[in-house]
Amino acid sequence: MSARSAHARFWTVTLAAVLAVAATALLGRWQMQRAAQKQALEDAVQAQGALPPLTAAALAAAVQAGAAQTGPLLHRRVLLRGRWLAQHTVYLDNRQMQGRPGFFVLTPLQLEGLPLTLLVQRGWLARQVQDRTQLAPVDTPAGVVELSGRLAPAPARLLDLGGPAPGPGSSRIRQNLDLTAYAAETGLALAPWTVLQTEGPGDGLQRQWPAFTAGVEKHHGYAFQWFALSGLIALLYVWFQVVRRIRPWPGNAR
Repeated sequence: MSARSAHARFWTVTLAAVLAVAATALLGRWQMQRAAQKQALEDAVQAQGALPPLTAAALAAAVQAGAAQTGPLLHRRVLLRGRWLAQHTVYLDNRQMQGRPGFFVLTPLQLEGLPLTLLVQRGWLARQVQDRTQLAPVDTPAGVVELSGRLAPAPARLLDLGGPAPGPGSSRIRQNLDLTAYAAETGLALAPWTVLQTEGPGDGLQRQWPAFTAGVEKHHGYAFQWFALSGLIALLYVWFQVVRRIRPWPGNAR
C-alpha cells in the first residue's frame, strides 16, 4: 500500500470513528434527557397522589370548568359516595394482576346528588379455567356506597383482532373500552377519566394495582448501552490506528 493511500485510509477511518463516537454519545445523551423527563413525570404523579383527596363536588366542578380535558387532576386521590349502575358493568379480558390472567371489572358509579357518573375500575377477577366466558359473581351493593381511589385514564388498550368496538346489546366481556363509545352506548354522562378503586365495599375483587412508573430505568439502560458503544468505538480506534502503528505486532514488523 502506498503512503498516499495509507494516509487517505487513515483519515477515512478517523472521520468514520469520530462520527460514530459523536452519534452514539448524542444518542446516549438523548436517552438521559428522556430519563430526566420520565423522572419528572413520576415525581409529578407522586406529588399528585400526596395531595388531599378530592370530593365528588370538586370533581363535578372540575368537569364543568373544563379542567378535566387537560388532565391536571389525573392521579389525584378521591373519596366518593354514589350508587353502582350494575347493569352497565363490563369485564375487560386478558388483564393481568400479579402475573395471573383474568378480567378488570368496571362499573359506573352515579355520584350522590350530582349529575355526574364515573367509570370505576373496581378490581381484578380471576378467569375460569374451564370456560373463559364464565364470569364469577361480583357483589355489587344496591344502595349508596363509599369508596376511595385515584383518578386514572381509561384502561390501557390491548391489541384487538376482533374488529370494531361492540355496540349496544353486546357481550359484557370486552377486549378494550373506549370511554366516548361507552358513554354513547350507555347514555351516561361520564367524566373523561376513570377511578382506580383502592378501598371500598368488600366484593371479592383484587386491587393490587401496580405503582405508576414511567420507565426511567429503561432509558438509563439504553443510555448505558449507547455510551458503552461510544467508548468501545473510541477504544478500538485508538488501539488499531494509534497503538498498533506505534508498536506493531512482531509478526507485522517485516
